[in-house]
Amino acid sequence: MEVITTGCIVAPKGFKAGAVYCGIKTREDSLDLGIVLSECPSTGAALFTTNQIYAAPVKYSRTTAQKGCIRSFVVNSGNANACTGEQGYKDAVEMARIASGCLKISQEEILIASTGIIGRPLAMDKIAAGIKGAAASLGNTPAHGNNMARAIMTTDTRQKDVAVRLKINGKDVIIGGITKGAGMIAPNMATMLCFITTDATIPSPLLNECLRKSADISFNRITIDGHTSTNDTVAIIANGASGVTISPNSPETKLFQQGLDYVTCYLAKAIVRDGEGATKFIQIDVVGARSKADAVKIARSIADSPLVKTAINGEDPNWGRIVSAAGYAGVALDESKTNLYINEILIFSKGMPTQNNLDVISASMKAGDINLRLELGLGDSADTVWTCDLSHEYVTINAEYHT
Repeated sequence: MEVITTGCIVAPKGFKAGAVYCGIKTREDSLDLGIVLSECPSTGAALFTTNQIYAAPVKYSRTTAQKGCIRSFVVNSGNANACTGEQGYKDAVEMARIASGCLKISQEEILIASTGIIGRPLAMDKIAAGIKGAAASLGNTPAHGNNMARAIMTTDTRQKDVAVRLKINGKDVIIGGITKGAGMIAPNMATMLCFITTDATIPSPLLNECLRKSADISFNRITIDGHTSTNDTVAIIANGASGVTISPNSPETKLFQQGLDYVTCYLAKAIVRDGEGATKFIQIDVVGARSKADAVKIARSIADSPLVKTAINGEDPNWGRIVSAAGYAGVALDESKTNLYINEILIFSKGMPTQNNLDVISASMKAGDINLRLELGLGDSADTVWTCDLSHEYVTINAEYHT
């Protein structure tokens, strides 16, 4: 597997992208509307937020995804088009209609997504100009791909993208992806925007199955602030330009899944590393659980604890906060069997603190990456959740960000 780090969304054959600034964001040096287009007919799949308050583009795009023939992503940032009533839905439909005319493809092949401030109507004159401009600027150079990754950003501090090249049946297959997300992150499928392209041929039902599996071990294993968004969308297009066909229950499917998992896990971790105000990337491994569900539940309980997150921000090995967060997760535990490691140093053993020097552990926490491993001693199951610390800057960012 070869990793590609530039122009990732257009790295697969047969894809173009274009991005412009159309005035939705206030910074004129930014980009705020982008389009990805497959040059040939394609299949697609998508997953959306489970929040019962969801945005107009989610409502519209669910119908598109159900048909399994996605050929284009049209995305604006700076305005979520959420909680905008009937007019918001009409605006999402209008975005697809305008794009359809510009791209010369069916409106039913276009997935619409928006991200940004909630509760404000879209400035459709700016959106229309942006769609026309992005469609006119389509290309497949690395710069086109990089601009698309930038166009979907909101509070992100950097673009997030990656691609991989696989060898399947002697031919190259590429999977490329971009994502955005830095706050309002607590995936329940899934909290952020993510768009993936591949030049393999894959029937839509299989593509949907692969995407669900991949999202479950990546985007559904991250949390920043415990808040599930209104606009969450993860979508993939497969256009077959590589000449490689992926069939159900085949060795090719396993190889493709490995590549897709690499892309989604890379992007999921990139979201956490760019969490609003984050200074630490935290991996929480829960092992020895009775089931994977129990392991995830405990890991999430620890990851979502503001007391744990602030202690780590302060490089304080406050094991009491960690084990107590595990204790209220709603999973039966045996304290006498429980061990906790911080950066591979045992700090809590069989229900009691160890004699290890806390200053040594605190010093190890000055690194940007922190590992917490909780051993339950109850079974053979394990799972992992990724999160970040909670800083003063996070509070500042979200105190000033409003609808």
